[in-house]
Amino acid sequence: MLKIISHRGNIDGRTENENKPLYIEHAISLGYDVEIDVWDIDGKLYLGHDEPQYSIEIEFLKNPKLWCHAKNLEAFEIMNTNDIHCFWHDTDKITFTNKSIPWCYPEIYIESGITVELGTKKSIPKIYGICTDYPETWN
Repeated sequence: MLKIISHRGNIDGRTENENKPLYIEHAISLGYDVEIDVWDIDGKLYLGHDEPQYSIEIEFLKNPKLWCHAKNLEAFEIMNTNDIHCFWHDTDKITFTNKSIPWCYPEIYIESGITVELGTKKSIPKIYGICTDYPETWN
């Protein structure tokens, strides 16, 4: 069965609410895992894609339904040392989460991996999971 992960809390396409804590909690309440973007700035944690936007406490990140994308190395270090499921990458086509799960760029498919697919549903090879802005379409 394909694991479906909401990209930044999105359920049916991108919105301005991406990475907002309540938006993420809503996606989780619908049963989805969620990929989020995490920053550590001067020892404080934030969510946000291009920049830190929403202040959070470390306890928020300990939810096992979260896949935390460290946006800087400081964020990766704090999450990794606190046993929070996370990964960091720059331009790599594949990276591994700290739980040894391959995280892949779009169009990169590994049977044991998660592929980021930001479009709507299409035919894909057998993989472990998909991270998408359209989990309702994939479900």
